[in-house]
Amino acid sequence: MRKTVTAVLIASTLAVGCANMDQTQRGTAMGAGIGAGVGAVLGAATGGGGGGRAATGAVLGGAAGAVAGNIWSSRMEQQKRQMQQATQGTGVQVTQTQDNRIKVEIPSDISFDSGRSDIKPNFRPVLDKFASTLAENTGTRINIVGHTDNTGSDAINDPLSVNRAARTRDYLVSRGVASNRFAIDGRGSHEPLAANDTESNRARNRRVEIYVAEQQATAQAPQPAPSR
Repeated sequence: MRKTVTAVLIASTLAVGCANMDQTQRGTAMGAGIGAGVGAVLGAATGGGGGGRAATGAVLGGAAGAVAGNIWSSRMEQQKRQMQQATQGTGVQVTQTQDNRIKVEIPSDISFDSGRSDIKPNFRPVLDKFASTLAENTGTRINIVGHTDNTGSDAINDPLSVNRAARTRDYLVSRGVASNRFAIDGRGSHEPLAANDTESNRARNRRVEIYVAEQQATAQAPQPAPSR
């Protein structure tokens, strides 16, 4: 019994230890934690093995819960392909993340000038096409994260990164995407892609990242094994 309680406590820690995550990441972590808790209880309650089955159930349940947090549907795959086609040759990178989100990484030569949050003219066609794909999949949530290089202080860069995310959101809203689908964040210069030792590297770090996720409404609890 003590091992079962320990497994459940570990699962609960997974579920609540995500205060610094964005909304979509938090949904995935919560799914993992809840799934692990359910798996631990069912693992201990079905058949022999006691704590060993509880621990195994927690691991399996956690994996199922994490998958249930964000789902990769045919609509998501189609949206990724549409964005890849729409941004081909622009330098924009469109990928699938490990937690089943679309990640759109937009470099500074397209998005923003140094020290500015105004959207550049050649960024607008990319956002126009992106808005069209979002309109076709209204069940997705969008998180926009702004970044800067390390030129200047945190007092300048932190709000600048938030403003870049906000301007991107506002443009997409102006193209018909509902405002309640968005969350924004700014990381300042704290998450560089490259060392800030050359101008080209600093340009890489000045960027906007857009994450799109389709979240499953309810996670499916693992079913107990039939009694014998």
